[in-house]
Amino acid sequence: MTESAIRECTVEARSTETFGRVLCRCRNHHFVVDGPVQNGCPGEALTPPELFLSAVASCGVELIQVIARDAGIPLTRVAATLRGVIDRAKQPRPDVTLFNSVRLRFDLLGPDETQAAALIDGFKRR
Repeated sequence: MTESAIRECTVEARSTETFGRVLCRCRNHHFVVDGPVQNGCPGEALTPPELFLSAVASCGVELIQVIARDAGIPLTRVAATLRGVIDRAKQPRPDVTLFNSVRLRFDLLGPDETQAAALIDGFKRR
């Protein structure tokens, strides 16, 4: 693997004076994450599951833009909606909490149906 193909990301997280509130830092960006109310945490800021889904959705939007650009497909706008459901009563094991279902929807403006399908397929392959 060439050096230019290697990407490394570092994110730091630390507790704060408020129980269940976490201060995170990535590069020169700082943001607050709250544990969910169900855990006795504030639940006011984004929660870890919401951040995870946001990361996946934003990756999808950015990746579809890149694929469209590289393929010469006209793309005016792309939006993603990602909905995850966590049912704590229906987990595969008692020691983990997982999403029971995740549904991702893309809305594309610009490409025709064939081009849109190619963009989604390209996303799925990556």
